[in-house]
Amino acid sequence: MSKLKADIKIIQSGIFSKWDSESDELPRFLEATVHVPAVIDMEFGFVTRIKKAKNQVLKYCIYHPNIPDAEGNIEAPYDGEVYIKENDWKFYLGDCIWAPVSNKVGNWRMTLELNGKLIADKTFKIHSVPSNS
Repeated sequence: MSKLKADIKIIQSGIFSKWDSESDELPRFLEATVHVPAVIDMEFGFVTRIKKAKNQVLKYCIYHPNIPDAEGNIEAPYDGEVYIKENDWKFYLGDCIWAPVSNKVGNWRMTLELNGKLIADKTFKIHSVPSNS
């Protein structure tokens, strides 16, 4: 294990272009904000730049605002792990709004942990958009 201390920075946070999880390309940054309109396919999150942590395990978690599943049970936070691929690596953590938008309104908290330590923590405020009818 490297004795170098990892260097972590959130470099972009807000609204992004649609992300392709099958691609190595990060989504395009569109707007810096924590206030996100509840619009279907609206992509939001943050990009971190992680240095000096190659091959370490990065844990991520997205806490949704009590969104029910098909049976009406509250969905668990979405979490997982990835290995840091390079000594100077950019990682996107984000989500998008899906139908119905009414139950997506609220605070969405996104976190990253490295070696049991919280290294990034961002909360996005998803808000309703007035209808044009």
